[in-house]
Amino acid sequence: QVQLVESGGGLVQAGGSLRLSCTASGRTVSRYAAGWFRQAPGKEREFVAGISWSGAYTNYADSVKGRFTISRDNAKNTVYLQVISLKPEDTAVYYCASNPGWPAPSIPTTTREVDYWGQGTQVTVSS
Repeated sequence: QVQLVESGGGLVQAGGSLRLSCTASGRTVSRYAAGWFRQAPGKEREFVAGISWSGAYTNYADSVKGRFTISRDNAKNTVYLQVISLKPEDTAVYYCASNPGWPAPSIPTTTREVDYWGQGTQVTVSS
């Protein structure tokens, strides 16, 4: 079993920034692709950003391109999401997701592709 723990959420004014972190622990896996999803009240969970095991490949939802940046530090088993120019519509619970695999696990872009979820961290953007 893999545990994912997110941190870094909070309340921020529109135009502000945050850095979310997701640290993996538990059963050691050799490689995993990772992603961030978010879920606003009354809406389905949606893909935000994803990153390959090596970090060489990234993928973003159109709504966050140019504002969100996903990165990772495999030595720390941590994936980051840097978010800038936040908008009230970015308000949601942000979930970390991982897909272990070998040799090149695919980046999860839908909820059905995710093997492990974190518990979520709340991001609230005030106008």
